[in-house]
Amino acid sequence: PGHYGNAQITIRNLEVVDVKPEYNLLLVKGSVPGGRRGIVFIKKLK
Repeated sequence: PGHYGNAQITIRNLEVVDVKPEYNLLLVKGSVPGGRRGIVFIKKLK
């Protein structure tokens, strides 16, 4: 019981494998934190 998992996590150096705009998909190689149907922010590295 109780609240669990509210920390923001940053994962770097994941490879974008493919982009499928017709399905609104961004395919990433590696583990992406968060639950299913969660919001994921994608940023380009400087």
